[in-house]
Amino acid sequence: MIPVSDPKRGAAALKDEIISAVTRVVDSGWYILGGEVSAFEEEFARYIGIKHAVSVASGTDALTLSLMALGVGPGDGVITVPNTAFPTAAAITRAGGRPVFVDVDPISRTMDPSLLEKLLKSGSDGVKGGGEIKGIIPVHLYGQPADMDAVNGIAKEHGLFVIEDCAQAHGALYKGKKAGTMGDMAAFSFYPTKNLPALGDAGMIVADNNELAERVRSLRNYGQTEQYIHEEVGMNSRMDDLQASVLRLRLKTLDRDNGRRREIAKRYDVGIKGDFTLPREMEHARHVYHLYVIETEERGALIDHLKREGVGFGIHYPRSIHLQKAYKDLGYNRGDLPVSEKLADTVISIPVFPELSDYEVNRVIEALNKFKHD
Repeated sequence: MIPVSDPKRGAAALKDEIISAVTRVVDSGWYILGGEVSAFEEEFARYIGIKHAVSVASGTDALTLSLMALGVGPGDGVITVPNTAFPTAAAITRAGGRPVFVDVDPISRTMDPSLLEKLLKSGSDGVKGGGEIKGIIPVHLYGQPADMDAVNGIAKEHGLFVIEDCAQAHGALYKGKKAGTMGDMAAFSFYPTKNLPALGDAGMIVADNNELAERVRSLRNYGQTEQYIHEEVGMNSRMDDLQASVLRLRLKTLDRDNGRRREIAKRYDVGIKGDFTLPREMEHARHVYHLYVIETEERGALIDHLKREGVGFGIHYPRSIHLQKAYKDLGYNRGDLPVSEKLADTVISIPVFPELSDYEVNRVIEALNKFKHD
């Protein structure tokens, strides 16, 4: 079976270096927020091109702590999209806020600025649950950056903050700017299948604002400003040095690995001939293909076919968040956000990761092109 992703291969390619790095951490005797973490924060900030990088325990925590730092409280609305991983919305809830959903553009699959503007101009009558809107979380989905100039322009007009969800967009570019450098804050995940993967959970918050960076540094560590002195109630969300040591290694190969993902994507673009809708890189973007997601009206039959052909797949995501049981109290119904709902019914992810061989890429293409012809 050709897997849709394979973290083991990536780790195996750096096994000796990883063992050396882990040994260095073990020998240091400092395992949380130590020298490896500080070094990785500095290196990641330099790579992104931003002043501050603050490490945390997960991508979900990165979003949650960013929202807390920006003052989101009970009942505050934060606009995001429903065709994303559940943690995007869950972080809003964990921070005390209320997710408000806006649909996406069917081509980019990212937040539709025209619908965002329409939602905000409709006032509380057009927002599920009413109440004040405090901010926006655009999601750079599958490695494709959202239209940040448009989103930022709308946010400025309405006095809203912007947090970029960069969990799937390490190294992606928007008009030459790195994802994570265009909002008030940005959140990254280093889950083992991400473009920049750890060997477990880990995350990062980035910002240019000194005050916001200092606040999340405190909030990630129980709200401490100095040892055992707490200005506010924070949480335990600290990166450990074992993960940081691995991430320092993987950061060095990120651009090369993203280049391989783009190479595979271009081969799919040219080679796949079936009746599928393929992803499209937008003119403003440099897509890094965390996932290569196609669309088909015959997903069930295609899944059966891929299983027979020995080709792995994923569905990202099979149900829009606004229709999840966990958020039924928000009052959304099927038909409210039709583009996201259609995507949930038609998307399927095919294998794309840096260690995927040319032979495997060709096998995936052949399998897709055989669909309905075998």
